[in-house]
Amino acid sequence: MALWSGRFEESANAFTQRFGASLPVDKRLYRQDIQGSKAHAAMLADAGIITPEDAAAIEEGLDGIQADIERGVFAFDINNEDIHMSIESELTARIGDAGARLHTGRSRNDQVATDTRLYMKERAAQLMDANVRLRKALIAQAEANMDVIMPGCTHLQHAQPVLFAHHLLAYTWMLARDHGRLAQARVAADANPLGAAALAGTTYPLDRFATTEALGFARPIPNSLDAVSDRDFLLDLIYACSVSCLHLSRLCEELILWSSAEFGFITLSDAYSTGSSIMPQKKNPDFAELIRGKTGRVVGNLMALMMTLKALPLAYNKDMQEDKEGALDAADTLEDCLICAAGMLETMTVHPDAMMAQAKKGHLAATDVADYLAKKGMPFRAAHEVVGRLVLTCEKRGCNLADLALEDFQAESPLFEEDIVSALDLRAIVDARTTYGGTATSAVQQQLQEAKSLLPT
Repeated sequence: MALWSGRFEESANAFTQRFGASLPVDKRLYRQDIQGSKAHAAMLADAGIITPEDAAAIEEGLDGIQADIERGVFAFDINNEDIHMSIESELTARIGDAGARLHTGRSRNDQVATDTRLYMKERAAQLMDANVRLRKALIAQAEANMDVIMPGCTHLQHAQPVLFAHHLLAYTWMLARDHGRLAQARVAADANPLGAAALAGTTYPLDRFATTEALGFARPIPNSLDAVSDRDFLLDLIYACSVSCLHLSRLCEELILWSSAEFGFITLSDAYSTGSSIMPQKKNPDFAELIRGKTGRVVGNLMALMMTLKALPLAYNKDMQEDKEGALDAADTLEDCLICAAGMLETMTVHPDAMMAQAKKGHLAATDVADYLAKKGMPFRAAHEVVGRLVLTCEKRGCNLADLALEDFQAESPLFEEDIVSALDLRAIVDARTTYGGTATSAVQQQLQEAKSLLPT
C-alpha cells in the first residue's frame, strides 16, 4: 500500500506503477536519503517534535537498512515507487510508529531535492578529481617532450611550427576551465532545501539552519517554492559535463588523426586499442572514438533537462522525476571519458621524428620569411605578397622554401641576404616566439609552471 494511499480507493495497476516509478534510477541515492533522514530526525528531536527515543530508533533503523543495502540483501520493491518510500516503508516495518514519525514536517518534494543536491555535490567533486588526473597526464607528456616540434595547423592545413608540449598544454587550459565549471556546479548544488516541505514550508518549528549544518550545506534555500522546484544546479552540472566532453572530443579527434598511418605522430597503447574481426593488421583507436561519440549523449542529456523544465509552473511537478537519469548519466559518462583519456595519454608513445618530418612540409617558415622582410622596412602586406610568390615557385618546383637558393629569394626582393637561412630553421622559428603564451621553449616552460600551479595540492 502506498504511503499516500489514504485518499485513494484503488491502487495503481502494474503498468502505471512501473511507469511512474523512479526507483530503478534513484536507488543510487540511498546514502544521501538516509543521511538526510538522520539529520531531519535529529532536528525534530532537538525541536521537541519527536522524542529522543524515537530519534534514536530511527537512526538505528536507518543504519541497519543502509548496511543491508550495501551488503546487497535489501529487497527493493517497485511498489515503493522511489528510494524515499522504499526506505521509509522498511523503516516503519522494522521499528513501528517511530518510523512513521520520521516524515513529520517533510515532503518528498524537499526530500528528493535534498538527496539530489547531496549526491551531485559528491559527484562534482569526483569529476573534478578525474579532471585533475587528465591534466596531470597532459603535463607529464608535455614535460617529457619539451624538445619535440610538430606542425601547428589551421583549417587542418600546415601553418606554423609549434612545440608538441605547447599543443598538449592547450588542452590543460580547456580542462582547467572545465574544472572551474564543475566547481561552480558544486557550489550551485550546495544549498539546503530540507524544511521547505511540499512547497509552502510547514507549521512545525523546524530548524533549517540545524539541518543545513548537519548535512554540510553552505546555506539553506530562502524560498520554499524555489527550494522544491529549482533544478538549475543540475543544468549547471550537465552543462559543465557537456563542455568538458566537447573538449575531450577535440583531444580524441587529434589522437585519432595522430595515430593514423598518414600522421604516425603517436602510437596508442594496446590497452587502449582494438583490432578488426576481418583485417589482421588493424589497430583501431576505438576508445578515443568512443569518447568522441559519447559527447552526443551528454549534450543530449542537457537538452532533455532543459526541455523538461521549459515552461514548468511552480512548484513541484512529476515532470521533475525526469531530472536525475540524465544528470547521473552525464556525470557517469564524463568520469569514464576522463579516466579513459588519462589512460591513453599516460601510455601512448610519441614519435618526434615523424612530427619533425611533417613540420618540414607545407612551408611553415613562410610567416617568418615575411617577418624577415618586414623587419628590414618592407610593409608587411608587401612582404606577404613576396613570400606568397616564393611559395608558388616552390609549389611549381615541388620543393620547400628551405630548398630555394639565395638567388631565388633575391629575385623577389633585394632585401634578402645570406642570413635568410636562419629564418628557415624550424627550431629558431619556434624559439623566437617568446611572447607570453607563445610556443618558444622559454614561454612553454613558464606556461608549464602555471599549469602545474593550478593543480590541487
